[in-house]
Amino acid sequence: MSSISLRSVSKSFGAVDIIRNVDLEIAEGEFVVFVGPSGCGKSTLLRLIAGLVPVSAGDIDIDDEDMTEVPASRRGIAFVFQSYALYPHMTIARNIGFALETSGIGRAAIRAKVEQVAAVLKIGHLLERLPRELSGGQRQRVAIGRALVRQPKVFLFDEPLSNLDTDLRAEMRVEIARLHEDIKTTMVYVTHDQVEAMTLADRIVVLNEGRIEQVGTPHDLYRRPVNRFVAGFIGSPRMNFLQVGATKTDNGWRLNGAGGLDLTIPLGVSTPASIGCRPEALAVADGGQVARISGELLRAEDLGHEHLAYVRIADDVIWTVRLASHGDLARGDRIGLTWPDNALFVFDAEGRRLEGDPAVQVAA
Repeated sequence: MSSISLRSVSKSFGAVDIIRNVDLEIAEGEFVVFVGPSGCGKSTLLRLIAGLVPVSAGDIDIDDEDMTEVPASRRGIAFVFQSYALYPHMTIARNIGFALETSGIGRAAIRAKVEQVAAVLKIGHLLERLPRELSGGQRQRVAIGRALVRQPKVFLFDEPLSNLDTDLRAEMRVEIARLHEDIKTTMVYVTHDQVEAMTLADRIVVLNEGRIEQVGTPHDLYRRPVNRFVAGFIGSPRMNFLQVGATKTDNGWRLNGAGGLDLTIPLGVSTPASIGCRPEALAVADGGQVARISGELLRAEDLGHEHLAYVRIADDVIWTVRLASHGDLARGDRIGLTWPDNALFVFDAEGRRLEGDPAVQVAA
């Protein structure tokens, strides 16, 4: 196991800044996931750690040793790419053990290591087959095995499951999580899939335009996002937002907005500019509840295990509501929505989440 330390790491291609002054500490044995929108720099940052791309500025330490200028082959890192990149003419056994053939290890020792890795990945019965005879999930296991047999200090994964269908992705998530629990090697994983990030990570690094927005556990990022970007990026369906007007009162702020929004919140001196509420925190106000906001039902979707309703709050604002059932709701209905006090998030004009009374503002 190895720790990783990034200090003021930057990367530019010509005049274009891709990674901007990143500081990050990854502990031994930790599973860290990089997430962010396309083009945010998460794959580039992974390649900087691997040594596949040189840094423009800053330092990278692995196990407290400066690796900034050390070639990728000497960093003790194994990289699993989105593409399996298996040798089509070699058996699975040779694909896994090929990197050891030039290391001076005897054939018997290589075979023993290959069989050990294959047993861990449950592909021992496939060792004499060729890659074309395997499914996508099996090929990905071979790619992981090829990295695992080298016994690296650190595993780096760059969207390794993006080529698989939904069922295989779910299966491989379980396998990767189990692998980490078994071998306890430091792992850094890039994905655009929130389910992968939330289920695999000890900590998630949210990137945006080459900068780190927030680092935290899945629970922290979901419950306590530092700003509107993180709040909107973490969670599926995404958080609902609404611009508000704010008037200072003796006890806080009175907020007004589209859909008849009119509520008072006990926050500090910063002026609220928008509110957010997650779809799963919303409920349709029944006869015994007062609606906090209302709108026109555009569509209700039955997904079997849940229902999603889309409500137009204003011309350019549509909120998503996650329900156990949509009952008798029909398109065009005017419906009211409500939420618990502790489910409301409030942001200032720069998108920062405003801290206040946790019982009123933050879903703790």
